[in-house]
This record gives sequence, structure tokens and C-alpha cells, in this order.
Amino acid sequence: MKSILALIESKQKVYAQSPLFHFMKDQSINPLKRLAFVPCSAPFILGFTDLCKYAFYQEHTNSKIQSILNQHAYEDANHWQWFLEDMESLGFNCQLEMNDALFFLWHEETKASRLVTYELYKYIAESTEIEKLVILESLEGLADIFLSFTKKVTEELQLTTNKEYKYFGGLHVAAEQDHEAHSDDMHEYIQNIYIPEENKQHSIKLVEKVFELFTQWNQGLLTYAQAQSLECQLEYSQMLKAV
Repeated sequence: MKSILALIESKQKVYAQSPLFHFMKDQSINPLKRLAFVPCSAPFILGFTDLCKYAFYQEHTNSKIQSILNQHAYEDANHWQWFLEDMESLGFNCQLEMNDALFFLWHEETKASRLVTYELYKYIAESTEIEKLVILESLEGLADIFLSFTKKVTEELQLTTNKEYKYFGGLHVAAEQDHEAHSDDMHEYIQNIYIPEENKQHSIKLVEKVFELFTQWNQGLLTYAQAQSLECQLEYSQMLKAV
């Protein structure tokens, strides 16, 4: 597994150069504009909850690796609640009727967020326990990079709003770092998992597929963010300043 983890680390460095993250670092752009992708990310972020509950998790196991997957899925399963709170705090919870909300969630502009969930489910369903762990480690590596950028933007916003942003801010970052899988003993165990040579190439392909999937997701989020008007969110921000 050590070589797979090293590959994930190298992929993280490439992923960190995504145009979305360059956009998020540009302080000449309003911080709310730099987070305008948030509604578009909803299908994946809430879909990931289902992946945790119904794809990664498996009851009644005697497998150490499956127990790691179960624990990780349990720890991540309720982060969607922080996402909904951030939607409110960021002013993206503008009122929509049910049909409008459904249209948005299944519209072309949110397609990337839906497809990433569907593709991940397919990868997981077709994988062995070790391969599922490879997918999960890849997702954790992606999340570390993604949240490191969103955290910086929410910290800028906090200077003017005094609001806490849980999913895209420091609380989520701290929760990810506090996963049991990141403990010294568990990290050593995962590093020393043996992957037979005949299976290693497939694990490498899984890492490459997952990172490519999220590179495409990032591009979808960037395209969405750049096209958005922030009238509703800016009005909300001004309201907060007046309080």
C-alpha cells in the first residue's frame, strides 16, 4: 500500500493546481463569488452520505479492512448537516419551490456533481475491500486539498460576517484530521497492507480514475461559479453587517 499512498500524494500536488483553486485564491474576487460553486456541489456532497451508508459500509464483518471502511464511513456520514448550515450562512438558501429545486439538482449545470457520485458508486461496487480502501484514501487526499482552499476563503469571510462556516471551514478540516484512520497505529497498519503485484495495477488505475473524476468535477464547479450572479448573497451579507 505504501506505493499507492505515495501515488495519491503525487496526485494531490497536481490536483492542487486546479483552475478552480486558482480562482479561489484570487483575492481580487469577492469571497462569496469564489464560493459560488457551493449549491452546484450539493448532489455530490449529499450523495457522498449515501456512498458512506450504502457502498463503503458493511455490517457484520470480521475483516480488519472492512472495519476501517466502516469506521471511516461512520465518521463522514453526517457531514452533510454542516453543508446545509453553510448553505444558510453563505446566503445560498434562497427560496425555491420544490419543482424549481428538483430542476436545479438534475439540470445540466449540476451534472458533474451527479456523475461523480454515480461513477464512484460503480467503482466501489466493483471493488474488493482493499480496492475500496484505495478509493477511500484517494477521496481523503482530494478532500484535504479541496478543504484547505475553502477554509482560507471562509476565513476571509469571517472577518466581515463573524459567521462560522462548518463544512467549508476549519471544523470540517479538524474533523478530517481527527479520523481514526489518521492515528499513528492505524496509519502504520494501512501503509503495511500487502497488495499482490497482480492487483497493484488495478489499484493504480483506480487512483488515477478517482483523481480524474474530481478534476472534471472541479471544472464543473468553476464553470458554474463564474456564471453566477451574487445578488441574493450580497444582500444577505449586507444584512449581516447591519445587525
